[in-house]
Amino acid sequence: MNPIKKLASQTAVYGISQIAGRFINYLLVPLHTALFSTAEYGVNNLMYSYVTFFNVLLTYGMETAFFRYAQKNENSKDVYTTALTSLLGTGFVFAIGITTLSSSIAALAGVGSFPSYITYFAWIIAIDAICSLPFAYLRKEGKALRFALIKNINIFTNILLNLYFLLLCPYIQQTYGMLLPLYEGKVEVGYIFMANLIASLITVPLLAKEFLAIREGTFNKDTWRSLLNYGLPLMFIGFAGMINETLDRVILTFYYEDTQKGLEATGIYGANYKLAILMTLFIQAFRYAAEPFFFNHAAKHDKREIYATVMNWFVLVCLVLFLSVTFYIDVFKYFIADESYWVGLKIVPTLLLANMFLGMYYNFSIWYKLSDQTKKGAVIAMIGAGITIAGNLILIPLFGYEGSAWATLICYFSMAVMCWIQGIKYYPIPYDIWRICKYILIALALFVINQKWLTIDGTAGYVAKGVIIATFIGITATYEFKKGKVV
Repeated sequence: MNPIKKLASQTAVYGISQIAGRFINYLLVPLHTALFSTAEYGVNNLMYSYVTFFNVLLTYGMETAFFRYAQKNENSKDVYTTALTSLLGTGFVFAIGITTLSSSIAALAGVGSFPSYITYFAWIIAIDAICSLPFAYLRKEGKALRFALIKNINIFTNILLNLYFLLLCPYIQQTYGMLLPLYEGKVEVGYIFMANLIASLITVPLLAKEFLAIREGTFNKDTWRSLLNYGLPLMFIGFAGMINETLDRVILTFYYEDTQKGLEATGIYGANYKLAILMTLFIQAFRYAAEPFFFNHAAKHDKREIYATVMNWFVLVCLVLFLSVTFYIDVFKYFIADESYWVGLKIVPTLLLANMFLGMYYNFSIWYKLSDQTKKGAVIAMIGAGITIAGNLILIPLFGYEGSAWATLICYFSMAVMCWIQGIKYYPIPYDIWRICKYILIALALFVINQKWLTIDGTAGYVAKGVIIATFIGITATYEFKKGKVV
């Protein structure tokens, strides 16, 4: 199959399933924002911000290291067994240790009254980290449908349990005076975390076949050292990525002397961040498909041209999503049930662009993964983390949570540029940067036109906006085809 079409089809499989599952999962946002105050929802965002850091810590780059060494090593089964054994050991040690210290950690994390939250997340993080390698195995084998099925069972389980704890249990209690299993009689954010933990536990038996594949290889110390040498710099890259993605919530929460105001700002910011769902889901689906795709094509003679072509189409899809969400933001806003959150809608365009540049950075970053220079990639990521920290500390006092959005955009744009420049030196790929810039400028011009001058209301306005987006798609796609950029 044509390599670009193959990547597109794999992305579509991951994407459709992710969009279906995650979109329904994101429908929990109206439920959560209706049941919980901005401060309570801020606790939810704060806890998940902490989690992302530990997810990176417990996987320590093993997924990408597995892809790289399974492609280089003739005995890929030994690579898989070695990597999975390592993750199993560190995952269980982490979960048991954090559970033992849950009360002390809860106090440090700002949720001292709820040590159970720490226990829930200790096991959520450990299980998800351990399962990451069986999922990577499925991606390497091109089993996108099985990957998507298991992921969506996890997602739908989480959704159903949220409905069980937050809607069914209170209804049964109020109507019949009964308490259903696991429900203690009061709706609180802790049930969101409990639902997540149960969903993670259910994933383990679903991946039994992949876990049992550990018996087909042997643990090899030399391979383990090689995996760590390659993967640990990626862990620092992951840490930097999590700083970029989530530290803004932490800084927002603790910037205000009044903790309640900090949690409210975090809740508004976090809820509106989720309106970038379409961009986020596309980038996630693309990453699932692209990482094994890039490694599998590393030995092809025309690999660099393929990588460049992928970038063109990636940017075009991102720009279409950017225009779609910003043009119809007055529809997407109803995704958030409580109008008190709508004050944060102004940050959505900024965050959409930020995520697009993050996706471009993922594309550019293939140079240090294929040239085994992950340490240089770590330097770029750490600089990006520094930009995020400095940007939030400077801009939050000036603009509140809007400052966090702009800091995110500045960071991801800077990282994409740095990664592109370094790639020219160490692993040159013929990206058509000028063409990409033209596409971005055209999309931004259309965005400004919509914001300033397209004032048609009602159905006529929606149709006019749809025509503009369709025209953008038609012109840019035709231009790509005419230039022979579909390999």
